[in-house]
Amino acid sequence: MAQCAQSVQEFVQDSFVPTVAVLCSADAERVTRRNNLSFPELLRPFCRLTSEGHLRDPNNLVVVVKGLRISVTGVNTQPLQPGEVRKLLSQAVSGCQPPEGLPANVVTAGDYDLNISDRSVKASVPWYSDWKDTFTQLSSSKFYTATTPWFEAYRENFLQSMPASDHEFLNHYLACMLVVSSREAAPTEQFQRLSQEQHRVQHSGEYTHPKWFIPNTLKYYVLLHDISDGDEQRADSVYEDMKQRYGTQCCYLLKINSRAAAAGPAEQMPDPWSQYLQKSRAQSPEACEDAAVNNVENNVSSEVDGHDVSDALSESHPLELDQTSNLGYPGNPSVAVNSIDTSRKQGGLPASSTPVAHGACLTLNDHDRIRQFIQEFTFRGLLPHIEKNIRQLNDQLVSRKGLSRSLFSATKKWFGGGKVPEKSIAELKNTAGLLYPPEAPELQIRKMADLCFLVQHYELAYSCYHTAKKDFLSDQAMLYAAGALEMAAMSAFLQSGAPRPYPAHYMETAIQTYRDVCKNMVLAERCALFSAEVLKSQVKYSEAAALLIKMTSEDSDLRSALLLEQAAHCFINMRSPMVRKFAFHMILSGHRFSKAGQKRHALRCYCQAMQVYKGKGWTLAEDHINFTIGRQSFTLRQPENAIAAFRHILINDSKQVATQQSAFLREYLYVYKSVSQSSSDVTLPQLPLPCLHSAQTRVFFGHERRLAEGEKQAATHVWLDQEYDGEQAQLWAELEEQVVGVANKGSVPIGFQPTQYCLSCHTDNLRYPLAVVEEPIIVEVVFRNPLKVPLALAELSLLWKFTPKDFSRPPGGVPGEALSNEKEAAAGRVTALNDIISTEVIPEFTIGPEETKVARLQLLPHKTGELQVLSVLYSLGTVEEDNGTSEASRPTFVRGRQDLEIQGPRLNTTKEEKTSVRHGPDHRLDPVITPPMPLLEVFFINFPTGLLCGEIRKAWVEFVNVSAVPLTGLRVASTHPEFFTFGCAASDLTPVTPTASEHCSAYKTMATPPSVAATMLVSPAMFGVSGDDRPTVAEIPLVGGGLGPGEALQIPLWLRGPDREGVHEINFLFYYESVEKNAKLSHRVLRHKAFICASRSLSVRATACHSNTLPRRGGAEEEGGSSMLVFVDVENINTSEAGVREFHIVQVSSSSRQWRLHTCINPTGDRDSRLASRERGKLCFRATRCRTQEGDLEKYTFADLNLGNEQIVSSTTPCADFFFRRGSPSEAQKGGVSVGGANHTRRQSLTPAGGADDGVTGVVQKCSEVELNIIVLWKAYVVEDNKQLILEGQLHVALQTVGKEACSVPQKEEAQEMVLLKFKPDQPPPVSRPTLEQLSRLIKTCLHYPESYDHPFPQKSLCMVPVTLTLSNCSLAQVDVIIDLRHKTTSPESLEVHGTFTWLGQTQYKLQLRPHEVQRLVLKACFFQAGVYNLGTPRVFAKMAQAGTMCETSQQSSMPALIVINSV
Repeated sequence: MAQCAQSVQEFVQDSFVPTVAVLCSADAERVTRRNNLSFPELLRPFCRLTSEGHLRDPNNLVVVVKGLRISVTGVNTQPLQPGEVRKLLSQAVSGCQPPEGLPANVVTAGDYDLNISDRSVKASVPWYSDWKDTFTQLSSSKFYTATTPWFEAYRENFLQSMPASDHEFLNHYLACMLVVSSREAAPTEQFQRLSQEQHRVQHSGEYTHPKWFIPNTLKYYVLLHDISDGDEQRADSVYEDMKQRYGTQCCYLLKINSRAAAAGPAEQMPDPWSQYLQKSRAQSPEACEDAAVNNVENNVSSEVDGHDVSDALSESHPLELDQTSNLGYPGNPSVAVNSIDTSRKQGGLPASSTPVAHGACLTLNDHDRIRQFIQEFTFRGLLPHIEKNIRQLNDQLVSRKGLSRSLFSATKKWFGGGKVPEKSIAELKNTAGLLYPPEAPELQIRKMADLCFLVQHYELAYSCYHTAKKDFLSDQAMLYAAGALEMAAMSAFLQSGAPRPYPAHYMETAIQTYRDVCKNMVLAERCALFSAEVLKSQVKYSEAAALLIKMTSEDSDLRSALLLEQAAHCFINMRSPMVRKFAFHMILSGHRFSKAGQKRHALRCYCQAMQVYKGKGWTLAEDHINFTIGRQSFTLRQPENAIAAFRHILINDSKQVATQQSAFLREYLYVYKSVSQSSSDVTLPQLPLPCLHSAQTRVFFGHERRLAEGEKQAATHVWLDQEYDGEQAQLWAELEEQVVGVANKGSVPIGFQPTQYCLSCHTDNLRYPLAVVEEPIIVEVVFRNPLKVPLALAELSLLWKFTPKDFSRPPGGVPGEALSNEKEAAAGRVTALNDIISTEVIPEFTIGPEETKVARLQLLPHKTGELQVLSVLYSLGTVEEDNGTSEASRPTFVRGRQDLEIQGPRLNTTKEEKTSVRHGPDHRLDPVITPPMPLLEVFFINFPTGLLCGEIRKAWVEFVNVSAVPLTGLRVASTHPEFFTFGCAASDLTPVTPTASEHCSAYKTMATPPSVAATMLVSPAMFGVSGDDRPTVAEIPLVGGGLGPGEALQIPLWLRGPDREGVHEINFLFYYESVEKNAKLSHRVLRHKAFICASRSLSVRATACHSNTLPRRGGAEEEGGSSMLVFVDVENINTSEAGVREFHIVQVSSSSRQWRLHTCINPTGDRDSRLASRERGKLCFRATRCRTQEGDLEKYTFADLNLGNEQIVSSTTPCADFFFRRGSPSEAQKGGVSVGGANHTRRQSLTPAGGADDGVTGVVQKCSEVELNIIVLWKAYVVEDNKQLILEGQLHVALQTVGKEACSVPQKEEAQEMVLLKFKPDQPPPVSRPTLEQLSRLIKTCLHYPESYDHPFPQKSLCMVPVTLTLSNCSLAQVDVIIDLRHKTTSPESLEVHGTFTWLGQTQYKLQLRPHEVQRLVLKACFFQAGVYNLGTPRVFAKMAQAGTMCETSQQSSMPALIVINSV
C-alpha cells in the first residue's frame, strides 16, 4: 500500500475530531471577507493545538490530550446527495496529479526496479530504450513505498463528506460559535438572535441536518473586533458585558485586521490558508483540462460513476448552503447561514486566473491572537464541556446498572422500550431497520464511547464500545453493532502500550455487516480504509490487499480504481514482492480509472504496469497496455507519447489476430494523421511500418539491362536480380586487374580498385562509389510487413542531399551549396528539384501479410557532385476491401519516412579495434557523381547455347556506344580464352555480315587433291601470342581506333566447343576507356556470362614412335633428317543426342616448331574416313623434322594433309587462333623442360659446366620427347527440323613423348589421397638418372643389304655379302658408340629358324657421333651354305661423351634383318 504523509495513528485521530459549528452575523462576515476568507476558513490553519490538554475521566484520572485538532465548519442544513459526493471525490482525485520535475523514486522488488512515483509517466513508457537510466534516486529501505497523494485527497474528502448518521455521534456538533462584530449597534441582541437560530435548527424539528451531539450544546460567544476599522473601547465594553452575561468560560474577544489595507510585495505576509483552501477551492488547471478532455473523448466513457463530468463545471458546489429564503431562516433574513467554503461557488472554478491573497489585513500578531483564541476555546470551553458530559453519561449508566439486565429488557419489550421499529420483527435479522430514541441507554453508552474516543481516552472508549456492541447484537441492531465493532477495533489499536492485540475480526465483521446486511457501501468503505491502514502498519500486506480487493464493486469505478491501486502497492511491498500481481492489479486499476474518467491516472497505472510486462514475452499483454497508453495519451493531448505507444505495438512481431492488428494500425494512422495536421514542423517523422532492413539495401549504378531482341542477345552485365557470389566477384576482379595491367603496359596502377556496379552488404563499401552523370542510380530497399494485414504504400520515393561539385577544376573540384528535397517532400512536391536530380516516385506499393518485398527507386543525377541518399519517403495506409459503401471507408494515409542507417563492417585490424566494438564506414549510399563517360552495350548475334566438343561456330558481336562520349581502347578478357577468337588482323573477314555467312564454312578452304602435306610457316605473334603463354586479353580492332557517340560496330566471333562435355560458364569482361581522360573514373567495364552445353563428338588418340628406317642419301636427308611414325586413332563417341548422323575426318594437320606431318601412309582407298556412332578409325602418318632458318626458330610450321579434295588452311583464322589459344597440358607433363626454346637454349644444358647427372638426364629425355601437335578437322552431318546441317570442328592432340599415347579428351584427375603429416624433414630426392629405356634410344641403327643373294657354293664354298650399318645420333649431345660384331645368337629357337654365319674383318668399332650425325660402316658377312640368315646380330653400345660408364647401355636392336642365300 502506498505510503501516507501521516502515521496510522495520526490519520485515525485526524479522521475523528470534535466538530464545532459556526454562526456569524453579516457584519462579522464582512470583517473576515476583507481577508478573502470566511470565519471557518480563517480559523482552519490554527485548529490544531500546539500544547497538551487535560481532563479527568469518571474515575478522576487525568487524561492527557495531545495534538488535538478541532473541526470548525459553518452550519449546513442541506445534506450532500450521492451524486454530488461522487463529483466532489472525482474532482479531488483529478486535481491531485504527480508533480512534474521532481526526482523519481525507485522501488526494488525482486529482480525489478520499478519507478512508481512522480515521474512514472515519463520513465516507464515503453518507447524508452532503457527506463532504468531515468532513475535518479534509489531506495535505501527494503520496503520503500511511494506516495499517492491523490488517494490521500480522495480519502480526506471522502471522510469529510460523509453524512452524519444516527447510529454514531463522532461527527455530530459538540458546540456552536456565535460570532458577532463589535461594530453591531446592539451586539447583545445579535448574540440573542444567533442563539435562537441555533436552538431552532437543533430543536424545532424542521431540519434533519446537521446533527447535534447532545441537546445542551455548548454555545461560545465570540465578539469579532476589526482593529483597523472599529472602536476598541466600545469593544472592550461590550466584552465586559458579555462576561457578566455569559461567563468568562463561554465568551471571547477576538481582535483581527491590524492592517487597514493589503500590504505591498515587500511586506507580504505568510499565507497559511492556501494549503488548506486549494483542496476545496478551484481545482488545478490539469483537472480542468481533464474535465474538458473528458467531454470530447470519443471512444472511452466520460461519465464519472453515472454522472457526466461536464456538470461539475456548471453546477454549484455540493457543500454550498443555498442562500434562498426557503432554505435559510425565514424569520431572520439578515442572518447569513455560512457554508463550509463560500468561495466554492461557480462549481469550484476561480473567478480569475490570478492567485487570490489571503489574510492581507492580518499581521503575525493577529495570527497569534487567532491561535490563542482556539486554545482558549478548547481548553476553557470545549474540553470542560466534554468532561462534564462524560461524567453525566457515566452517572446515568451507573445508576441503571442496579437493575437486572433481563428485567430491563423485559420492561422494554412490554412497554415498547421506546424503540420504534421501522419494519416488521421478522425482518430484523436481515436488515438494519431499527432506530433507538435519543434517550435509549444503548445510545448513551455509544455517546460516552464517542466522547472518550474524541478526547483520546481509548481505554474507556473500548470498554464502552464493547459493552454497546453486545447490546446491539442482542437487539439485532446490525447497523449499530457494526459501528460499535468498527470503533472498538480502532480503540484497541490506538491504546498506548498495546494492552490487547488489534481485533482484525471485528473489522471484518463490521465490513461484512455494512456491505451485506446494511447495504451501506460508504460505511463499509470507511471501515476498509481504516483497517487497511492498520494492517499495513503491521506489515500484513497480503491481508490488506485482500481486504481492498474485496471492496471493489461495479457501483463505483473511482473507488475500485483507488483500492486496486493500493492493493497493487501492497503486493509490491511484501517481504517477497509479488511483482506480477502488482502489475496485474495496476492494469485493473487503470481500467477502472479510465471508466471513472480519470485519464491521467489511468495512463499512469498502465505505464507503471508496463515496467513489469515489458520484454518478458507477454506480447499480448504488452500490446493491450501500449494500445491503452496510446489512446489515453491521445485523449490527454500527448500526441508524441500516443504515437510512440502505437509504434511499439506495430514494430514488434505481434501475436494478435489479423482483425486486432488492423484495428491497431487504423488507430495509429488516425492518431498520426491528427498530429501531423496540427503540427507545422517541416521535418517528416519516422514511420514504424513496414520494417526496413537497411543493411540489405543494394545500390546499382547504371541502366537496366536490355532483354534479347530476336537473334540479338544482350550482354548479361550486372543487375539487381543476380545474387551476390563471392567467388564470382573475385573472378571478375582478377579479370579486370589483368586487362588493366595490359592496358597500362603491364603495370597495374597503385590505386586500382575493381569496378563495382552493385553494392550490397557483401561488397567493400569503405570507399565512396562512383556514378556517372546522366546515368541512373537504382536503390533497392527491402521491406518486411510484420503484420497479418496488408499494407499500402503510396508516393514511394527517396530523400537525398546533394552537394554540387565541378571535378574539372583542380584540385578535386569546388563544392557548392548543399541541396535537399526534404522540404519539397514534406510539401508533397518530391519532383520539384528534378532539374538537379530526377527522383522516381512509385505511386502504389502493396505489401502482403507477413511478406518481405523489395522496392527499386531510381535517381537520375544531372550535375556532378556528392550525393547522399538519406531516407525512404512514403505514405502509409491500409488496404481496405472495396465494399462500395462510402467515402468514409477509404483507407487513411499518413506521410512519413524511414532513415537508411547502415552500419559498416566491424573493424578488426589493430589491437584497440579487436578489444572494442568499432565499425567502419559504409558509403554505398554516398556516391560521387563524375563527369560523363562512354557507355558500351554489347549484343551477340547467332550466339549458340550448345556445341559439340571442338565444334567451330561463327557468330557476330555488335558494339554500340549509347553515350554522348566517344570510347577507345576496347579490349576483352575471359576466363576461357580458348573458347573464342576475334581472328588475327591479317585474316580475311569476308563475308562481312551475319546473314551472308550463315551457310558458309568457318574455315578458309582450297580445292587441292590429296598429296604430300602443304606447309606454312607462322609466327605466334600474328595471333597475339608471345612465347608459350596463351593470350588472356584480346584487343578488339575499332575503325579509326575508337567508337563515336551512337555508333555501332559488328565484327565476327569464332567459337569453339569446350573439349570436356557438360555445361560450361564462360565469362567475358569488356574493357573500354574515354577519349577524354576522367580524373575520377579511368575506365569502365562490361560483363557478360554465357553458358555453353558441350556434347561429345570425337575422341582422338595419337601415338608417335621412331621409324626404323634412315633417310637415304640425297633423299629425305636433305629434307630434314630423321623421321617417325604417328598413329592417330579416332573414335566417334557421340551418342546421337544432337542428331549427328556421322563424322567425316576431312583433314589432319600438324603444328610444331620441330616436326611436321609428311605423308599419310594409309591405303589409298581409305582416305576419307567416315565414322558412324561408336565406330573407330586409325590413321598412320610419317612425320619428319622441320628445316627452319636461324631466324625462324620461334615460328610454327603448319602442315595440312587433307583426306578429301578440299584443303583447310590451318595456318589462318580460326584454326590457327584456336590452336594458339588452346590450353597447354604439355607444360605440366614435361617436368618443366622447355620444348619450344631456341637452339642455343637447348645446348646450354649440354656444356661441361652442367656436367651433372641432371643435365645428362635432360639430354637423354629429349631423345624421347616430341613437340608435335596434331589437329584433326572434321565435319558432322546433323538433321535438324528435317534439314541437314553440316557442322565442322577441330580437335587438338599434343604429342609429348615417343611411345606415350596422347588424347584430345581431357582425362579426369583422380582424387588425391590423404597425405599423412610429416614431423621430420623429407630425405633429399635421389639423383635423377636416365632409365635404361631412355638410354637405349640414343642411337638408331639400320642395316642395308640385298634381300636375296645367289652364290654358287659348289664352285666357291664361302659367300661374302657386303652389308652397310647406318648409325644415327638421335640426341642433341655428342655420343660415344661401340659396335661389337662378335655377338652370336645362342637361343635354340633362333638356331632352328636361322642359320649361323660370321662377320669378316674388324669385329669391334669405336665411333663418336655429333648431335644428329649419321655415319655408315661397311661390313662383310660370310655364309657357308644356302639358307635364311638374320643379320641383326651386331651389338651397339652408346654413352654420353661427358658421362661415365654407368650411362653406357645396349641400344635397342633393330627388327630382324633376314637375308636369303641361294645356291646356284
